[in-house]
Amino acid sequence: MKPRKIPERQCLGCGAHRPKAELLRVVRGPDGVVSLDFTGKKPGRGAYLCPDPACFKKARRGGRIGHALTCEIPAEVYDALEAELENHEK
Repeated sequence: MKPRKIPERQCLGCGAHRPKAELLRVVRGPDGVVSLDFTGKKPGRGAYLCPDPACFKKARRGGRIGHALTCEIPAEVYDALEAELENHEK
């Protein structure tokens, strides 16, 4: 039997290629709201990050999340996403 292919995605922060299940998805929904998707099943355009606050900060500094989601992300939304990420880790 042929081994099953595991989908990989690239982290926007560190650039590492990892299995999709190990990464955290940031999604811009059909209504334009940007949020974190811990299940990986929300509808909309997605981008992937390591579940590490350092990777999130690096992607935020470089503007990579907004570029990947093809939208401008206000600072308040970034702050809310960062707080949600830190609360989810605990």
